[in-house]
Amino acid sequence: HLPQTGSVRYSAEQLLSASPDRDIAIRDVCRIADVGLPVLYRQFGDKAGLLKAVVDYGFDRYLDIKRSANPSEDPVEDLLAGWDSHIEFAVSHPAVYRLMFSPSFDQVPRAASESMRILREALGRCAAAGLLTVDIDLATQEIMAANIRVALGLVAHPENYRDPTLSLRVRDAIHPDMFTPHAFTLRP
Repeated sequence: HLPQTGSVRYSAEQLLSASPDRDIAIRDVCRIADVGLPVLYRQFGDKAGLLKAVVDYGFDRYLDIKRSANPSEDPVEDLLAGWDSHIEFAVSHPAVYRLMFSPSFDQVPRAASESMRILREALGRCAAAGLLTVDIDLATQEIMAANIRVALGLVAHPENYRDPTLSLRVRDAIHPDMFTPHAFTLRP
């Protein structure tokens, strides 16, 4: 990537974060990034290409967090921590998160599949420990769907989702249905 690529992506993300209608103008991105329209069009093609690059970079940062998590001895604790880190990323990067998990692109970024794979691996550790009571694929879909929905609610409609314990309560409500009772007996 050209050095300006990061500046243009960063400028687009900053404008998205500040935009009340969640839209940006390419001319504003160019002005803030201090590049001309031809540079933006050459690097990204069009506005959709720029937004895709913002999403890809968002997934890179999100997946860096997931990839760098060191597994502990307790696979259930790691699963709960994974939920929490997902929510933390969303709240820290609301504009990018909304694009990442409610894309209007022709195809879902490949990185979304990697996030599912990482969750599936965490659930595989739980299954290997004899703690999971449902199919790993079903549990992966259920947890990811709930995690994304809570995160989108928190970032897209914070005025409707003001309870600071909402994420933990939803997390703790869905997990016991998938695990043996003793998987959570030592949890607070």
